Amino acid sequence: MSELPEFYFRVRENGAAVYRVDTQNRQRRIEMTEIAVINVKNGRVKPHGSHELTPEETTVIDDWMAERAALLARRDLDDIHRTVDHLNLTAQWAQGRASDAELEDVTDRLLLAMHDLRSVLVRKKADRLAPRDKG
Repeated sequence: MSELPEFYFRVRENGAAVYRVDTQNRQRRIEMTEIAVINVKNGRVKPHGSHELTPEETTVIDDWMAERAALLARRDLDDIHRTVDHLNLTAQWAQGRASDAELEDVTDRLLLAMHDLRSVLVRKKADRLAPRDKG
């Protein structure tokens, strides 16, 4: 059997519950003791109950939060690339397979969403292209 990690992070919305894993007990059972709750979005770490985090625990939690934030950022970008593919597939569907009723069902929502997205992208592109004010 492989060695279990010393800490377990139960992912939840906006962060995780952090547990210390213990297998060094008499019954050789896996015991998990909650030590903290963390919020990746705002960086908060709240020790569980009266537990005081050790420097080692704080380091492990900080490292996990940095890795998690990087993973979520990669996933966000991957979702955007997938959206581009979905837009292309949607265009192909609308052109070749969609019925009039199906198009009626989605056209207004798609047009509004695409108009909103286009407006944001054009504004952001203009901001990036505008000469930087050096004053």
